[in-house]
Amino acid sequence: MLPDRECSLPQLVAVGLVLALSVVSEGHAQECYSGTEIDALTAKAVQATAQQFFTMSSQGDVAGLKASALPAVAANFGGIEQAVVTNRQYFSQGQPSDTRIFVLDASNSKTAWQRAEFYCGIYNSPDRVGFAIPKLPPGRYAISIAKVSGKDPVTLTLILAEEGKNSWKLAGYYVRRNSIGDHDGQWFLSKALNAWFYYLTAWDLIAPVDFMSTPQLDKLTDEIQASRPAEVPSASAPLELTAGGKTIKVAELAAVAVGLDFDLRVQYETPDAGNPGVVSQQNAAVMKALLTKYPELRDAFSTVIARATDNAGHDYGTLTPMKDVK
Repeated sequence: MLPDRECSLPQLVAVGLVLALSVVSEGHAQECYSGTEIDALTAKAVQATAQQFFTMSSQGDVAGLKASALPAVAANFGGIEQAVVTNRQYFSQGQPSDTRIFVLDASNSKTAWQRAEFYCGIYNSPDRVGFAIPKLPPGRYAISIAKVSGKDPVTLTLILAEEGKNSWKLAGYYVRRNSIGDHDGQWFLSKALNAWFYYLTAWDLIAPVDFMSTPQLDKLTDEIQASRPAEVPSASAPLELTAGGKTIKVAELAAVAVGLDFDLRVQYETPDAGNPGVVSQQNAAVMKALLTKYPELRDAFSTVIARATDNAGHDYGTLTPMKDVK
């Protein structure tokens, strides 16, 4: 599953699968079926529904997708709408080159699962897949993972919920880019011997969703945890920099994909965040101090984003090309 890091796990409610039921302990088994384990009628219905939703996505048919979603998901559809509009150009590159489907049975309960865990395939097999979904309402679900090849390859993962026999509704919608510029997740992984940010980016480019596990992702998670540098800050253990004559406490360093660029974001707190004239100079000083302390970051990223925040909710960001930070 998703490795422990400073950015939080995206909640399913943002892209569907709204969970509003009470919770029970994990006292019952949840089952996962894949490949030939899925009966023919179910497989056909899931594949047809997933193809229909992919076609709608490539056409930008937000209204059609919303009408095909669970009521609770349709009522909170903003995240899915944004994902469709933002990624329509990638879906239009062609039909999926590879699609995998899984059927998840979590019906053996009357209330929501606190943490529904599904293991597909033989546990020690290199082909095994696992899913762990928090606060999952009881029912039968399907997951479709479709890879779209092209100049900008992406993966579309759909969560479908069964309503009636082999009638499936949209319950979750996730899009992951598979490359940044000319580099895919495997490229970042090959460069990640001592590069924490490359490890995290490799995870994001390889994993279709954060609640999935495979032998490769499990191995990557172990490597991420083992290789975490002491310098990586957190809110409880910030990185201290001297910038502009002040001691700055950096709460987050994160790799961010912006278009085809691979950027570095540095976030810190300052009482000056609400004063644009002052904070813009402070952001520049923070960027310079960070790169002076860690000059190797210049080779990994194309741009630095300094983001100043305060307790009053002010947030001021400055984006500067790496070559211009001097």
